[in-house]
This record gives sequence, C-alpha cells and structure tokens, in this order.
Amino acid sequence: MAFDLVIKGGTVVDGTGAPPIRKDIGIIGDRIKALDVIPDSSTDSTKTIDASGLHISPGFIDVHSHADAALLNDGQHSNGIRQGVTTEVICPDGLSLAPLSKKNYEMYRWYLSGILGLAPEQLDMSSIEMSKKHYHRKTSCNVATFAGHGPIRLESAGMNDVPLIDEELETAKILLRESLEQGAVGFSTGLSYYPNSWSNTDELCELMSITKEFDRPMSIHLRNHNMERAYGGGGIPEAIEIARRTDTKLHFEHYRTTTDSAGQIDKLMEPIDEAKSSGVDITLETYPYPVGSSFPQAFFPGYFHEGGPEAMIKILTDTEDRKILIDKMSEIDYSDPRENVWTHIGDKGDQRFEGWLFEDVAEEWNVSVEEMMCRMMVETSLSCGMRVAPPGNVRLWRQVEEDVMNLMARTDYMVGSDSIPVGGMPHPRAYGCFVRLVGRLRRRYNYPLEQVVQRMTQNPAERFGLTDRGVIKKDKFADLVVFDEKKVNDRSSFEDPNVHPEGVPYVIVNGEIAVENESVTGILAGYAIP
Repeated sequence: MAFDLVIKGGTVVDGTGAPPIRKDIGIIGDRIKALDVIPDSSTDSTKTIDASGLHISPGFIDVHSHADAALLNDGQHSNGIRQGVTTEVICPDGLSLAPLSKKNYEMYRWYLSGILGLAPEQLDMSSIEMSKKHYHRKTSCNVATFAGHGPIRLESAGMNDVPLIDEELETAKILLRESLEQGAVGFSTGLSYYPNSWSNTDELCELMSITKEFDRPMSIHLRNHNMERAYGGGGIPEAIEIARRTDTKLHFEHYRTTTDSAGQIDKLMEPIDEAKSSGVDITLETYPYPVGSSFPQAFFPGYFHEGGPEAMIKILTDTEDRKILIDKMSEIDYSDPRENVWTHIGDKGDQRFEGWLFEDVAEEWNVSVEEMMCRMMVETSLSCGMRVAPPGNVRLWRQVEEDVMNLMARTDYMVGSDSIPVGGMPHPRAYGCFVRLVGRLRRRYNYPLEQVVQRMTQNPAERFGLTDRGVIKKDKFADLVVFDEKKVNDRSSFEDPNVHPEGVPYVIVNGEIAVENESVTGILAGYAIP
C-alpha cells in the first residue's frame, strides 16, 4: 500500500485511555489507513516522519476558545497549533459573530473587540453555514462552533433589555434550530455578558427545548449578573435546573477551584455529583491557571450595555452619566476591577499600558481605578482586554494546579483553554494551556499520560459530536500530535506570554503537516466541522 505520510517508530497513545503501544501510522489523504509495523519498502516514495523515542496522540481538542476573530485574521494560528491543538471549538460564553445580519455584525464585532480583537469587516456572517466558509481550509486547525446566545438574542430583540417572548422568542428558536442544523455543536451562553444576561431561566429553557431535538449540550458560563432573574439565584442551581426541566445535556465552562477555594474539591463537586446521581448528564472543563481573563464590559451593570457601543461611549464621555455608572458599579459584588492587568490595548490607545496593573495606570493618570477603566474604554473605542494578576502566594497557586489535575482524573472532565489570543500581553493559557497539562503538571503530579490525553481528545470529541476525531484508529481523521513526553513543556508565562512551547516537533491536521521541527509550515488544512 502506498501512503501519503508515514509516522514510524513512535509510541501511540490512542486517546481511549489504553496504555501506550509501539506502532507505525500510515496515512492516505486525510485518514489513517494503517496502524501496524510498516515495512521500509512501503515508504520509498512517501513522506516519512521518524518518531523514534517520541509519543503520538490524537490532536488536542480545545472546547473553549475565543479565537473566533484571531483565526479569521491569521489562519496560521501558531499559538494553538504549536501546542498540538488540531481543533478549536469557538463561540463559548455565547460570544461570537454568527448568525448576525450585516448591521448587527458591525455592531457586535465592535462590542466584542476587547475580547476577540477586531474581526475583518464586510464578512457575511448571516448564518453558521456562511461563517463556516470563512474557516474551512483557511486555518491550520479544524474549527467547530457553538450556536451562541449573544448573536441569537441580538437578531431576535436587539441590544435591549427585554424578555424574549412571543414573536421574538419564536425568532430565536428558529435561528437556534437553523444553527444546529448547519452544524453547531451545542448552545453556549455566558451569563456575565450581554445581551445574554438579560435572559431569565425560562428563556434559557425555551431555547434548550430546541437543542434537545439535536441531542446537543448547553455550554454555560455561570450567571453573576441579574441574579434576581434566575432560578435559585443563578449560578450552579440555575444551570442544573435548566438541564433538569428540559432533560438536556449540560457542560460547565472553566469549572475549578480558585485561590479562595484551593483544596476544596469535594465542596466544589458536591452539587455536580448530586445532580449527576439524580440523572442529569453533566460534563465539565478546566484550565491549569489560578486566574482568568476577560474584557471590561463584564464589570458593568446591564443598563450600560443597552444600545451597544455608541450608546456606551456616550455614557462614558458624559461626566454626570459616568459618575452614576461608577456609583452603580460599587453596588454590585462582581464589579471590583482591582488587581487586573491590561492585556490588550487597541491601536487607538497607548499600548505601553499593556501589562500594567489597573491600579498603576490609575495612579499614572491620577484618577480612580473605575475612572481609569472608563477613560481606557473611550480611548481605545472599547478595544481593550484584561486578565487577573496571578497570586503572590505560590503555595495557593500550586494547590489550584494540583486541584486541576485531580479534576482531570475524573472521567467527566476535558480541557478548555479559554484562550484569548489578542494583544501584546495575553493570558499565558493562549500559548501554554495544553502543553502545561500534558507536560509540566502531568510529570509533577505523576498522572498517567494516557489518562491526560484521553481527556483532551476522546472526551471532547464524543461530547460535542466531532465525527471520526479524538482517537487514533483506522479510517479516523489523521489529526495527530507527535511529542516528547519527557520534554514537552509550556514556556509562556504571565510576564512573557507570547512564547511557544517546546517538545512538540510535529502536528498533523487532516493528513497534512501543520508543524514540522517545531515550526509552522504555513499549510492551512483545517476543516469546518463536525
């Protein structure tokens, strides 16, 4: 048999959790066609990778990636592909760019520029089907997408704090059904963000009644805005109640301990395990860092977002309106912006402030932290993002990492980087999440390689219906990572985040080499899937 690509001499970790085994891999086109010892005579006219002393796993699947616009701007996506991420699942938190009319695309593209960066102008993002065309064979990795609550609500009711009922609700249901028919892998919402957070529990149940028809999960960033609109005051009780009422699958985004709850895994998982024991179908994801990242809009109350960016900037530039806004921020418990760091300052702002603590910029400008945020949002036209500063207590930091690895030992967990690959000082998870888990932390806490790989590959492929991916078997897609399990490591840090990992010499996507000798090849072989 003549192969297009052969990987010889490596040890295969097949993604199922089975122990590693020495095998050669033969690839024809975009599929694996042989898993055996392949004679040298079969490879005379074939591209061959010598994987002696290396391990081969299925390509890693990132179930929480904010690379929606980054992939459109630069399909090479080196920060992800060089980690071995061969599939990015975009539009978590309900934040994305489709399905949107031309007018709403222009507005929401602007509104989300602090977290996504500025996507290209003049794209047809009127449906999931159209959006997939902008990624297919134009990116180094495969791209799957959720149907996002934000765009669906925008198209149904605009950027307005109104309930989805009657005609507006039917419009939303139609859009969601069409999105799922066109290949969305689930429904996502983030209830810290707008317009999502203007919803109530009943609205989310109505939408999930559509998702149930397709047996797809809801991926949820838990509510911390408008808690009075939610069953049980929001958070975990609301999410579980939606799944219970609608008999649908539930997926918790970035669910882990923090420095405030380090070491308390049993308490963290108690409501999850109780719900699972009563029949609720739940999976979860995590990433191995003690702090997160977002954009400033998450700090502001609901009325501020109505009307979108133009109305928001009008409030920010009016002295009295801004004072009222800042006063209202102090009334809500999610809105203390201190101990954050600017990661992304758009072209209109002063980019030397990337990497500065909010308090330091405020001192430089001789204003309060809240005033500084408002001014930065105006100066950058909302194109600014931030992350939390890492804790000074290294013991707590290490405990959170140990907690993450203990969570990864559960069969219901997978990995979502929550990557925001934007700006000069991004959160290091954009360049290091997967290699940190499979390298540094796996070795530190002595977890089986096959277990960690299974959580990154088969688990997400099965949960989100990614056909013929996530395992190494004959006739499956040839998405593969070749790595040195003793040396693979992240090198991205909070002070120097834009640094690629080491120990991942080859990455194959749909049978084509995307990374060779730890360098990107420029080949854009990714598919829009599933």
